[in-house]
Amino acid sequence: MNFQEKVSPQTGLTFDDVLLVPRRSRIPSRHAVDTSSRISRNIRCRLPILSANMDTVTEATMAVAMARAGGMGILHRFLSPERQAQEVARVKRAESLVVADPVTIRQDLSVARALQTMHEREVGGLVVLDSEDRVCGILTRRDTALAPSTELPVSELMTPRERLITAPPGISLPEARALLHAHRVEKLPLVEEDGRLAGLITAQDILKLQQHPHSTKDERGRLRVGAAVGVRAADIERAGRLLAAGADLLVLDIAHGHSDLAIGMLRSLKAEYPQAEIMAGNVATPEGVRDLAEAGADAIKIGVGSGSICITRVVTGSGYPQLSAILESAEVAQALDVPLVSDGGVRQGGDLTKALAAGASSVMVGGLLAGTTESPGASVIRDGRRYKVVRGMASLSANVSRLEVDQHREVDPEDWERVVPEGVEATVPYRGDVADVLYQLVGGLRSGMTYVGASNLAELWENARFVRITGAGFKESGSHDVQRI
Repeated sequence: MNFQEKVSPQTGLTFDDVLLVPRRSRIPSRHAVDTSSRISRNIRCRLPILSANMDTVTEATMAVAMARAGGMGILHRFLSPERQAQEVARVKRAESLVVADPVTIRQDLSVARALQTMHEREVGGLVVLDSEDRVCGILTRRDTALAPSTELPVSELMTPRERLITAPPGISLPEARALLHAHRVEKLPLVEEDGRLAGLITAQDILKLQQHPHSTKDERGRLRVGAAVGVRAADIERAGRLLAAGADLLVLDIAHGHSDLAIGMLRSLKAEYPQAEIMAGNVATPEGVRDLAEAGADAIKIGVGSGSICITRVVTGSGYPQLSAILESAEVAQALDVPLVSDGGVRQGGDLTKALAAGASSVMVGGLLAGTTESPGASVIRDGRRYKVVRGMASLSANVSRLEVDQHREVDPEDWERVVPEGVEATVPYRGDVADVLYQLVGGLRSGMTYVGASNLAELWENARFVRITGAGFKESGSHDVQRI
């Protein structure tokens, strides 16, 4: 065997190794740029950004914020299947044009039970039903605020049916808004002719529609959300729970996606849930993209070892520079009509632009969002500054957490010693609300697209040209020879 053939003649490139070449542009303003893109075969987002399925990045609060901004969040899987499904449900209930399954309570139950239900389901009111499941009133926190006793039955404090403002199921949004305003009420139950509940429209949801006009939503007006699953047999059932709760996208979460284990699980998921949108990965080569696409993937994650808290390349010696991985896989992906998701390595708007220009349809971001208000990572103070904790999902503590979830037990100290981590635990500066971080990222993307003369992603793919730069060129790209304020 010729061992020299084992080394590719090509040089692997990452984002700092290149610049996009400025070209003639007909675009009058960066606000004229369309940044929308496919996240998977059948899901499109206004912003081509996903929050990573990391336990210090994405739970329901982050997923809601991402969808409202026009992107999408992917819930991590380091939870029990029941808890993860509850997180999905929280996102789906955050807002909608019509709440198809409003939270209800029987009129003969106690106010204490009603308050407990409101707290558990994170709602401010309950539709009250009689013994025959017909609407007989509404109970809100305002009704219970000064209640002499929480042991009273709901029927004594609710707004009764005869004073209730209701509407038929087919009411339009403008009609519903006018009705809510005319009667100064916050909730409008949709009631069938036989008195049974068909849905609910709230003033809060209508206001959210106005505040977030570009939200990523499903056909029922609910925020979209993705959720990660593993490759164990039990994850087939987990996937079913997530889909039943309303998950729009399943993300097959495995470090080495170009493996028989991942391909077999992908085929099993597609066989069990043929209508589900499934994102698979991670891979780094055209062959990996082709194999996952042929197994049924609706989107494919590109990236091995490029994340800020990932040390796979150091520990295993395996990986691929991120820009080259995208560039070399894009032609196969586009021929097979499977969107690529660049996963890892994005630190600023320029990296986002380069990843998309190289052929990705969207970008998954982890560490950059870990420092935001909405991330579930712990907050710490160091030298008077606030930081948040982030950890790689192959780090020591994350591996132990996964074992505890999978085995339903506390992991012994001996098990810790057997873990070979491929990620680290770290802190990142607190960065404020995720909407502000996304605004800066997308602002850079919009400007970058105008420099290339691209008004949409398809034109960015067509027009983009890269030039390799030296270390001196990289230094020249940032601020230099000045004292920054």
